[in-house]
Amino acid sequence: MPIVFAFISFFGWGIGSFAETVVARRLQPYSFALWGFILSSLALSFYAPFVIKNLNGLTFDLLIFIAITGILGLFLGTIVFYEALRIGNRALVGTIAQSFPAVTVLVSTLFLGERVSVQQAIAIVVIFTGLMLSSLSLRAIRTKNIFSDKGVLLAFVPMICWGVWFALLKIPIGRIGWFWPNYLTLLLFPLLFLYTKIRKIPIQKPTINRAFIPLIAFIVFIRIAELSYNFAISKGLVTIVAPIAGANPILFIILAFIFFKDKITKQQIAGIIVTLFGIVLLSLLST
Repeated sequence: MPIVFAFISFFGWGIGSFAETVVARRLQPYSFALWGFILSSLALSFYAPFVIKNLNGLTFDLLIFIAITGILGLFLGTIVFYEALRIGNRALVGTIAQSFPAVTVLVSTLFLGERVSVQQAIAIVVIFTGLMLSSLSLRAIRTKNIFSDKGVLLAFVPMICWGVWFALLKIPIGRIGWFWPNYLTLLLFPLLFLYTKIRKIPIQKPTINRAFIPLIAFIVFIRIAELSYNFAISKGLVTIVAPIAGANPILFIILAFIFFKDKITKQQIAGIIVTLFGIVLLSLLST
């Protein structure tokens, strides 16, 4: 069962990232983030009454824990990610930030006491190796002094923030279920609005440049992916679910090739094959 929902997250995040690219071309980053959080909160509010009984396990300490991890994980990670994209090499920034599942696995192993077999560990390494091959341009690394690029350095912040957040979600999920941790975190969107006001960042309407429909598609697929991930780790190990769900960049590459006509290099093809092999191997070893 956890593997099935890990794959739902894989497809949700992959398709959602594709829709994100469409929206990013039509809506400024901070407007995109803010409307994404607001509309997600409104949509999930319709389901909240059906799981209200799960809040019996919510304590003040747990609420503070969710708020702190949400602010430092999801919100800070998102803000710094967009800032890194603004000033840095987008390809390298995206690759580094999307490597957060590696941090998730590490945190889950070191602090949540999760353990995997040697064979599963090898499969996880294979997945991450494939992701690096498919997403990271070795030529760009050789020809650019990446450590002089402030955006690239900033990209390590969302990688760590998101990685830790997706690992620590296991704690509140164990007490109040798979729905509430994400929903309560999204309700913190006024903080992002306040940040844009302090920085005097203008907020565009979500309907500008025909951004609304792809924005809705992004919200639907990303939120389904997140909630499926939450349900998966409520039933299984984060160290197994995160690598499978986090391998979604290869799906984005394939969709970009089909719809955007982006070229796929031999290195990317090799990376996709290696990643898929690792996913299948990990799935077989975890059933």
